[in-house]
Amino acid sequence: MSNSPVDAGKRTWLIASGCAGVVGGAFTAVPFVSSFQPSERAKAAGAPVEVDISALKPGEKMTVEWRGKPVWIVKRTPEQLASLKGLDSQLADPKSERTAFPTPEYAKNTHRSIKEEIFVAVGICSHLGCSPTDKFQTGAQPSLPNDWKGGFLCPCHGSTFDMAGRVYQNKPAPDNLEVPPHTYLSDTRLLIGEDKKA
Repeated sequence: MSNSPVDAGKRTWLIASGCAGVVGGAFTAVPFVSSFQPSERAKAAGAPVEVDISALKPGEKMTVEWRGKPVWIVKRTPEQLASLKGLDSQLADPKSERTAFPTPEYAKNTHRSIKEEIFVAVGICSHLGCSPTDKFQTGAQPSLPNDWKGGFLCPCHGSTFDMAGRVYQNKPAPDNLEVPPHTYLSDTRLLIGEDKKA
């Protein structure tokens, strides 16, 4: 140690400038660290979307955006689920075997979903990219058969889909509605865009 006296002013200045350097470094680090978060552009390009479905009631549909596309989440009623049985002979691809929009293995079933009551699909017709409308009401209606069981109607060229997004035969749409990769984070939270928990 040196025998020279300590300059109190110099010490105070060194401590103050050191603290300012630490604070300045922290402010500089925040934007740097936040740059690792996906940007809005990256989210639109395909980052997974987390959705709270706790308020969704039977017979209701909600729409979220993933990859710039509308994704429908429908909570089907027991009657809507029952309507899916016995339609195979009227459908173009009842078992989702076509590969234009590969169906995830967990959705290769009659209801095309992980949980029977919750249907997740990209709301874009496989014909020319129009967005079908909800036609959940059963029975005869304009542009629909008299024995309509409920589902979706593409108003552009008349393609019809059942409550599992399976296209009916002899319609312009060549394929079923796409089922995007998704998983359940909990009973009320869905992650759209990933098959596995993040």
